[in-house]
Amino acid sequence: MNTFWDTFLQWLHSVGLHPPREAVEQAGTAVLNSASGVATTVGQAASGMDMASLLALAAAMGWASGFRLYVVVFIVGMLGATGLMVLPGGLHVLEHPLMLVASGGLLFVEFFADKIPGVDSLWDLLQSVLRVPAGAALAAGVFGADNTTMAAVAALMGGTLAATSQAAKTTTRALINTSPEPFSNVGASLAEDTVAVGAVWLALANPAVFAVVLVVAVLVMWIVTWLLWRFLKAAIRKLKAWMGRGSTTYPELPKT
Repeated sequence: MNTFWDTFLQWLHSVGLHPPREAVEQAGTAVLNSASGVATTVGQAASGMDMASLLALAAAMGWASGFRLYVVVFIVGMLGATGLMVLPGGLHVLEHPLMLVASGGLLFVEFFADKIPGVDSLWDLLQSVLRVPAGAALAAGVFGADNTTMAAVAALMGGTLAATSQAAKTTTRALINTSPEPFSNVGASLAEDTVAVGAVWLALANPAVFAVVLVVAVLVMWIVTWLLWRFLKAAIRKLKAWMGRGSTTYPELPKT
């Protein structure tokens, strides 16, 4: 464990962050303890899932996949592999050892790549083509092949929610990256990690509360995306106008 903290602190120093070792270790211990408690609660809540619970889980996986695909895949797979949750429908593939190794490795890469300014935008660009169809597939997998109608409905819902969160993430990060300091990126990335885990937990623990929270979150995301998109377009127009004024113009030659 000491080797892990040393490596993590070295990485933080490399990106310009210099937190004290004691604070990092205390935060890590708190996260591990919280994760253990969340896993126990999720396992108890998922023991008997009705249609509302399945829909909530499908919505949570689709929505969270828009900004943290590998967190969703790895956590749900681990819940199934450890026996804390009996995975429904077509989600059993997530608990396969090879899938856990792949999703865990990609989760490790994404955790660090998403917190470095510039690298996070490149990572989002590469992952944007995967998150929406993956969110739809995961949502449909909740119902599996035995209920094709609900699987199709869940796929549409999951893909739409994934596209919503992906758009909000992309526009928000584009604005944050205009700031040269790395703290905003780290804070936004940690918030996304927390929201992705929290969405799956709340969907399993209390589907009704999750439905209300999801509706509010989606509405806020639509508004934020619209406002930030207008801001980004205005900034691009100003940049083009500035570059146009700075360019050299040559007079036209007289026609002969």
